[in-house]
Amino acid sequence: MSGSPQLLLGPYRVLDLTGGDVLLCGKILADLGADVLQVEPPGGSASRRTGPFYGDVPHPDRSLLWWAYCAGKRSVTLDLDSVDGRGIFTRLVESADFLIESFCPGHMAELGLAHPDLERVNPSLVMVSVTDFGQEGPYSGYKATDIVDMALGGFMHLTGDADRPPLTVGCPQARRHGAAAGAMGALVAHTHRALTGQGQHVDVSCQQAVAKALAHAPQSWDMEGLVIQRMGVYRQTSEDTRVRVNWPCKDGHINYMLQGGSVAWSTRNLLQWMREEGSGAPDLEGVPWEELGYGQVTEELMDRAAGPLGDFFRRHTREELTTGSVERRILLFPVATYGDLLEHPQLEARDYFVEMDHPELGRWVTHPGGFVKAEGVATGPRRRPPLVGEHNHEVYVGELGLALEEMAVLREGGVI
Repeated sequence: MSGSPQLLLGPYRVLDLTGGDVLLCGKILADLGADVLQVEPPGGSASRRTGPFYGDVPHPDRSLLWWAYCAGKRSVTLDLDSVDGRGIFTRLVESADFLIESFCPGHMAELGLAHPDLERVNPSLVMVSVTDFGQEGPYSGYKATDIVDMALGGFMHLTGDADRPPLTVGCPQARRHGAAAGAMGALVAHTHRALTGQGQHVDVSCQQAVAKALAHAPQSWDMEGLVIQRMGVYRQTSEDTRVRVNWPCKDGHINYMLQGGSVAWSTRNLLQWMREEGSGAPDLEGVPWEELGYGQVTEELMDRAAGPLGDFFRRHTREELTTGSVERRILLFPVATYGDLLEHPQLEARDYFVEMDHPELGRWVTHPGGFVKAEGVATGPRRRPPLVGEHNHEVYVGELGLALEEMAVLREGGVI
């Protein structure tokens, strides 16, 4: 359309059958410009009933989880358990480029909508299935919650204090890891399709996606036989050493890791700053920091440094510590709160947050914008989160060509 912004995935359509945290998969593709149709059961997705709600008023169009993961999408309602519903869905598949689903393994096959079935309808379709444990293997039929996936993915073992049981993080993460992996897998399969014309079935395991997020922990076991332990505000740097990384300051927390070797200059600069303010630590200045590589800051040295460093940090605000560290070349950074993000100068400079009109509420609402920028193209959500079945007429009549009489029959029969 003349005058419309260029979009990275503008020519492509996604059919999104996911729910819960896996909604993020389609959201990522929508933010990159794809036309994402959220296909919901009549009455709306169960995810719409997940709080918190805007204004603390429970309503399917006010769920903040729904807003977070569906801004930029369109919504149609369709009963896939009905023959007519599956027929309409198959027609949607004919012109779709991607299909995302998060049903239990085997459910799509029961509906006659497994990848082999849909491949016959559209050989170039990229289908993405995001489940707790994948489509095959002894655990594939198991159902799980976030805490199960985080535990079996190894994440919980690393989270919490050493003298307490393992923890999961406060906000569910496992299926969001799986959702992000699904979006990446979809784009890799899309590249293959662009070269060969062939679609693929992308099989994502949330357990595997969580395990992938453990950074160096699996490699430490593989190469050194070392099981990295959870240590609260500390980070394990070798079998018998740890370094504190999280510190309280005057108005919050900062992250700082005491190090030597190739970054000894950072430690020297911090000690110099402390000395200038009359809180120097001569005992630490005499340490040969340049000779201490990673994992060589002993527990005894860490204990000696904790008091002076902690006192210094507590006397300063996050802003003072951040500004001073930038000026003095110290490897230190603040821990931002959610409130901080809304006013963060870097995010403001990149126009990250966007205002979108919610006419049904009579107000504009601030939403996160695009997670990437690309020259000459628009990214991020282009419309507010859809109401239940908001685009039924637009899609079924305007695009599939159904007659209004057919729509009335389908609506009466609970198909849409």
